[in-house]
Amino acid sequence: MAHIDLAYGDSVFPLEFNESQFRSLSLEENVERPLSDAEIGKALDSPIAGPPLEEMLNAGDSILLVVSDATRATGSAQIVNLLVRRIIQHGISPPDIAIIFATGIHRRVTAAEKEELLTPFIAQRIRTIDHDPENEERLVLFDDTSRGTPVRVNRALTEFTHVILVGGIAFHYFAGFTGGRKSICPGLAAAETIRATHMLALDFKTGGRRAGVGTALLDGNPIHLECDLIAEKIGPSFCVNSIVDERGRVVSVLAGHWRESHRKACERYLTGHSIAIPEKRKVVIASCGGRPYDINFIQAHKTLDMASYACEEGGTIILLAECSEGLGRSDFLKWFESGDSSALEQLLHETYEVNGQTAWALLTKAEAFKVVVVSQLPPEQVRKMRMVPAESLDEALSEFGPDASGYIMPRGAAFLPILGAA
Repeated sequence: MAHIDLAYGDSVFPLEFNESQFRSLSLEENVERPLSDAEIGKALDSPIAGPPLEEMLNAGDSILLVVSDATRATGSAQIVNLLVRRIIQHGISPPDIAIIFATGIHRRVTAAEKEELLTPFIAQRIRTIDHDPENEERLVLFDDTSRGTPVRVNRALTEFTHVILVGGIAFHYFAGFTGGRKSICPGLAAAETIRATHMLALDFKTGGRRAGVGTALLDGNPIHLECDLIAEKIGPSFCVNSIVDERGRVVSVLAGHWRESHRKACERYLTGHSIAIPEKRKVVIASCGGRPYDINFIQAHKTLDMASYACEEGGTIILLAECSEGLGRSDFLKWFESGDSSALEQLLHETYEVNGQTAWALLTKAEAFKVVVVSQLPPEQVRKMRMVPAESLDEALSEFGPDASGYIMPRGAAFLPILGAA
């Protein structure tokens, strides 16, 4: 028997399994090694498709660092600490540096989270800015995109000499990948701009996803392309893209031109985080990987989406997601008043909201699979989402006999199962 600890919030569920029946979909142990400060420094000194950061800076410049919020593990504490020190050493005064959190429509970053995301040293010495997608006074209007998307973003993006993006690369179920251009839109966009770009994921004429939209897709993906056009209006000076391990430690950094470095980072991530499987199986046990990936159910859905690539239609997905902050939106359950995913899609056509699309994606999976959720969510909330609540992994597994077989995904959202030879 083999043993694995499946992360759940800040704790774990231990699991004993027969390797002839269950296969773990993850990297081999010790393949990824955390980078030292010196190694990250070398990556910053070797930018992709652009000059080193120091060559862009001049006395009197002002710098805005764009950092992800607490729902992302990006290794920002280590990276931002190094960046700020470099910028100051190059003659930029600390009062001329600010950090803004790309929260999109998420809640604000707490004081404790700021220290975690930036280190206490940086959080106490460098000014931080909170984004509010509804605050008209702090939003600035640009011309619409060629597709007609209204472009309004945080005014801070126009108030500094240089904008530097600091983000992590991971799969995203409709934008293809996180990071890069997403730090601008949706990260620092107005609510109306976020709605307009996210709405492009659905094809209301034919139903379902629009062509080109999906996990690991950039070319021809209308959401990626639209967010890219919006970021181009800002023209960030530099971008730092990180890849982190299961503990949130930086294992790879690609920096340089905001578009080109992001593209290269996505290619590297796809190569290192795709796992070939010979067939889909009836049972998939998927952990989000613990906090922050299972901080709420909207974030946990990303793991459920990945698990769907490995599960037979009509099979069972067991999702381990603590959800210490609940669903992620107080009004999220309203979408599940719809009779089925088709009815919800029609409702979204009439009154679109960003989180309604997440609800639609969840409902399509609940219709295709039996989804058993081990979480802190009230059981009635799980049932309303057409899923089955369980108090523990043992309870979730109790219906399966000794001959059951399937896959285990210890870092559910981090690895893409691809059907093919394995």
